[in-house]
Amino acid sequence: MPTSTKANGVKAWQLRDRKGQLLNWAMWMGTAIIFYVSWMKISDQTTWFFVYDAPRIAADISNRAFPPRWEYVLQLGKPVWDTLNIATLGTIFALIMAVPVAFLAAQNTTPSKIFVRPLALLIIVSTRSVNSLIWALLLVSIVGPGVFAGLIAISIRSIGFCAKLLYEAIEEIDETQVEAIRATGASGWQVMVYGIVPQILPAFAGIAVFRWDINIRESTVLGLVGAGGIGLQLQSSLNVLAWPQVSLILLVILVAVVIGEYVSAKVRGAII
Repeated sequence: MPTSTKANGVKAWQLRDRKGQLLNWAMWMGTAIIFYVSWMKISDQTTWFFVYDAPRIAADISNRAFPPRWEYVLQLGKPVWDTLNIATLGTIFALIMAVPVAFLAAQNTTPSKIFVRPLALLIIVSTRSVNSLIWALLLVSIVGPGVFAGLIAISIRSIGFCAKLLYEAIEEIDETQVEAIRATGASGWQVMVYGIVPQILPAFAGIAVFRWDINIRESTVLGLVGAGGIGLQLQSSLNVLAWPQVSLILLVILVAVVIGEYVSAKVRGAII
């Protein structure tokens, strides 16, 4: 029989619950079956020879990649600048579009909970559900390769993220301040400007900086599908197996991400 220990250290007997025990065993059995079926599916579609040979291949590539080709860093200035522009401008455009969507999605500011709010939530979900790399792949086919496609991809991807966090912040505001301003006879626009906006400004600033930090990381790989930035240099180096250049590009990406993380942490700390 199972036992439990009381606060004084004395063990006490517990009565077995037959239904609960059977349900517990059934859950464990179902989990084991799902894991086994999934593993067999993965195993059947895996070429294990390459997996066993992976350590040797990784060691060979590492030997080819080091030392990095340091002189190649002179050619990475513009791609890094393009990457930062994609992340920064993409975040700004996303925030411009996300603010009205957030106000339309919040229950306490939407003009209609039946018609407008579901549409706003659909925009939030649809833009968040597709990865920025997939957006970039589609946009490269539509507007052509280059920085502009990456900029739009980052913007679309960021709309849902920013709007979701912002509309949740709008729904959590202190309604007493809003009611106090409304009691003075203020118009709906004045209530929004003086009663709602001041309460969500810290959240808005934090969301903007946080998303910019994420967009720096995401914009570094958009070049792999032709959307500009340093990822384009990475793809070109991979195509010609220039491993010293690849290692240098990866180091530059790491430095850019670390700097972005540091700046965003400082800004968030100053805001909070």
